[in-house]
Amino acid sequence: MRRDDDQASPAHAQAAPPTQGAAACAVHYVVEAHDPHAHLYRVRMRLQAPQAGQLLQLPAWIPGSYLLREFTKHLQRMRAVQAGRVVALVQLDKSTWRADCAGASALDLEYEVYAADPSVRSSWLDGARGFFNGTSLFLRAAGHEHLPHGLEIQPPPGPLEWRVATALRAADVDERGFGRYLAPDYDTLVDSPVEMGPFWSASFEAGGIAHQMVVSGAAPSFDGERLVQDARKICAAAVAFWHGQEPPAFDRFVFLLNALEDGHGGLEHGNSTALVAARRDLPRRGDGTGGAWRPGDGYTTVLGLISHEYFHAWNVKRLRPAEFERYDYAAENYTRLLWFFEGFTSYYDDLLLVRAGLLDHAGYLKLLTKTVNQVLQTPGRLVQTLAEASFDAWVKFYRQDENTPNATVSYYSKGALVALCLDLTLRREGRSTLDAVMRALWVRCKAGPMQESDLLATLEALGGRSYAADIAAWVHSNAELPLAELLAAHGVRLHADTPQWAQRLGLRLGAGPGVRLKAVLRGGLAESAGLAAGDEWLGIETPEGAWRMQQLDDLALFAPSGAREVVALVARDQRLLRLPIALAHARPTPMDTVQLLLADAALAARWLDGR
Repeated sequence: MRRDDDQASPAHAQAAPPTQGAAACAVHYVVEAHDPHAHLYRVRMRLQAPQAGQLLQLPAWIPGSYLLREFTKHLQRMRAVQAGRVVALVQLDKSTWRADCAGASALDLEYEVYAADPSVRSSWLDGARGFFNGTSLFLRAAGHEHLPHGLEIQPPPGPLEWRVATALRAADVDERGFGRYLAPDYDTLVDSPVEMGPFWSASFEAGGIAHQMVVSGAAPSFDGERLVQDARKICAAAVAFWHGQEPPAFDRFVFLLNALEDGHGGLEHGNSTALVAARRDLPRRGDGTGGAWRPGDGYTTVLGLISHEYFHAWNVKRLRPAEFERYDYAAENYTRLLWFFEGFTSYYDDLLLVRAGLLDHAGYLKLLTKTVNQVLQTPGRLVQTLAEASFDAWVKFYRQDENTPNATVSYYSKGALVALCLDLTLRREGRSTLDAVMRALWVRCKAGPMQESDLLATLEALGGRSYAADIAAWVHSNAELPLAELLAAHGVRLHADTPQWAQRLGLRLGAGPGVRLKAVLRGGLAESAGLAAGDEWLGIETPEGAWRMQQLDDLALFAPSGAREVVALVARDQRLLRLPIALAHARPTPMDTVQLLLADAALAARWLDGR
């Protein structure tokens, strides 16, 4: 490991050939932290050879997050000049302008972007940190998308000791990383997020690839060496998974992790990833009382996030669906394959932690148990197929409401279970594994887009039979997955567990004091009783009296053992309701809640360790 803040020249400061300087760029941008306290970036854009009536467009979404986010809502004060003359800009739709210019000389534009989104999807700027994705900052010049693009990042005003981190190739930067960067085209430019600030940084090598770990906002006790040590193991396991002894697919990768009081998420990019994690979940130097820090579930979640987004560098960024071969940044880009690209990545993210030596078998089964229960406790799995969930991501997955669990299924969670079922089926039949299928798909499709037919052909070639019926049942219908049977064949027993009151009644609870209902699940006892999302469950009535509830588990305290019915006292829209609930039927069923238990450790190890 090398601490980058101890070096005179950061890892990203690579000299570019003279012929690829700014003058060679068809489009060049200058980004300035114009007013950090107002969260305003200033962007200057030069188009060397504009078309007459040049069209300019800001993306409406960012690849990897399938929702139209309308980034133009934060763009302001745009003006254009050509040869010293102000050029009229005519807005044609929500994100497109026509510059009434001639094609004779360079066109210069200037505009501001409001940046106050702390997520990984947009942009942020304040006095402590800057971050941006190009999709929210850089206008796209129609007809010039495939030509070289340049970017100059200027330091913020004042005495701020900020540095720059990005996967873009540096052309001429100073020791802090400010200066000029190059991209071969617009797609590469906007696929390379930029972090600025007084961040912690270190470099490491894994699998023949140079990596940089950048962490912003960490607590003073943050143990960067531990994070890098574990990230190195994850990266080495992933490179070995995809390539074995072959050369890796790329030579550099950058992790941009922002630590917040609360938050979790990531977004994949070709040679980098942007991550958000809770500050308390990062590793620490000691436990604060003089003892050694011990990793908990939160840190495992961080490592799983790193593993997930790194796996995406292959699975969706390079091995990608045919519909993503060329992005349309102005509209939805529909695909029915997110169950593969997100779901299979979700299967392997935690499994690679096992193979990297960062998670034991019991810990992995605990995480897999959570995924199984998430799917089993989602009535929408019987309504929406995985292929439909993938296609509908633009209007359903990112716009969840109280009916979401009743009408939809997660292509992440159920997609991961489909990957599990395929892997265990292939292993039971003895001809191949899903690991081998993924590597064969990489070889088959890395030079072009992937379709479902490619997966089916690869499965048949390696598995020795057609798997079309399996995919049809698991992906294109609402059939239940054969989890118990397949897990049992690999030394893991699916055990029916006693559900909590929320599962027994068919409820999902919201945050806050008291018992507030976030969702009422289809077919559950709560729905039958007339409870609804948004209700506040105040208490219950029994033959012995009325009782105030502070939490749902108070039902066990106040309802007599064996009670067949209680009356729920509910507040809804300032009305008080009495809703009888038939507890006699609130008995666990085999699919209410499950646990995965090791029945044959040696048999399970062959699957979990990738043998």
